[in-house]
Amino acid sequence: MKELTNFPYHHVLVLGLAKSGTAAARLLLNSGRSVRVNDKNTSDTDPVAEELNALGAEVVTGSHPLSVLDDIDIIVKNPGIPYETPLLEEAFKRGIPIITEIELAGNLSETEIIGITGSNGKTTTTTLTAELLNESQKPAKIAGNIGFAATEVGQSLEQHEKMVLELSSFQLLGVKTFKPRIAALLNIFQAHLDYHKTFENYRNAKCNIFMNQTEEDFLIYNADNPTVAEAVKEAKSTKIPFSLNKQVENGAWADDTGIYFKNEKLIEKHDIVLDGDHNLENILAAICAAKLSGASNQAIYNVLTTFKGVRHRLQFVSNVNGRLFYNDSKATNILATQKALTSFKQPVVLIAGGLDRGNEFDDLIPYMENLKAAILIGETKEKLALVAHKAGVPVIETAESMSDAVEAAYNLSDRDDVVLLSPACASWDQYKTFEQRGDMFIQAVHTLL
Repeated sequence: MKELTNFPYHHVLVLGLAKSGTAAARLLLNSGRSVRVNDKNTSDTDPVAEELNALGAEVVTGSHPLSVLDDIDIIVKNPGIPYETPLLEEAFKRGIPIITEIELAGNLSETEIIGITGSNGKTTTTTLTAELLNESQKPAKIAGNIGFAATEVGQSLEQHEKMVLELSSFQLLGVKTFKPRIAALLNIFQAHLDYHKTFENYRNAKCNIFMNQTEEDFLIYNADNPTVAEAVKEAKSTKIPFSLNKQVENGAWADDTGIYFKNEKLIEKHDIVLDGDHNLENILAAICAAKLSGASNQAIYNVLTTFKGVRHRLQFVSNVNGRLFYNDSKATNILATQKALTSFKQPVVLIAGGLDRGNEFDDLIPYMENLKAAILIGETKEKLALVAHKAGVPVIETAESMSDAVEAAYNLSDRDDVVLLSPACASWDQYKTFEQRGDMFIQAVHTLL
């Protein structure tokens, strides 16, 4: 197992025992560091807490006492814990550095990292990049904000294997020296302002993905997104653009017929299985990353003619008496739901709603023309009902549970209609994760069969 090679801190507080915190604590202990773990939502009898205690960590559970900061050199923070937490505010006062677990992953020697971030499309692009590399016999594993923690995967990688990381703004906010050899910035739109407070803070967190890159590293970026195109001017990296709207000299692009890398046509558009212009952007970004890592044209063709997408991202679930059910539970913001709605030409019954982060939803109105009904759930159901009314959606209902929403959507739909779960909101008001929400949708659909 690999150890940390360039990490000058000896007394470390790991804050939060989710999967990234647990993996970080294990790596730090394996690397000979003194580790204190603190989680207010865990008890001393939790199996993970007991394991880390047996490995030599000091485990403090049930609250965040300020005493856990005593004699600490650095904090490895769970990405979801707000910086306004009193414990972290005290850490700032004491001058204790605060990082996230991906900073540790960047300190694992001989690990080639491809880092992918953006407001939308991260999961599809990350998964697709790994698929293209593996099909090219260039072994790659995915980690980060998808699947397993970066430090867990990074420790076990063989020298010839690459790590493809999906990176959230929460993770990137806590990096100091982290530097992927290949970075991809897919898009930047307004999101997560409840956490970052301002759009500028959010943008700056995303830009941390290239903050430490040099001209020997590569930065793949969306030349069609004005915020991204402006932001990457700050980068020292070798820039690799992608575009759906124009030919680019040193990157990937598309025209009406095909997909290209530089001046070479890789595939006809009609041969690509994955639908939607937003997925074409993801495909272009993945092609850039894979080509820079040695992927073959044949492998790219093989994958793009078979790859149908990832679970919870416009995932086709079932055809129930002619109704087509799609699970887009990963649509946790307005932009993602906008893109989902543009993917269908036939009438749609939309299931939406979730955690209320203070957003208004008027930006959805232009995309609701094709809705024959909206079934609304969660904390935002009343807000979304007002927006659906403004948009002229013929039928608007609310539901208390996913099973009730699916049943109502089925009853309001006809043959050849789409029933789409695309919440435009995070899941935490009713579900632990968007995956759990999507699984409940799938389960409810299967009860209709």
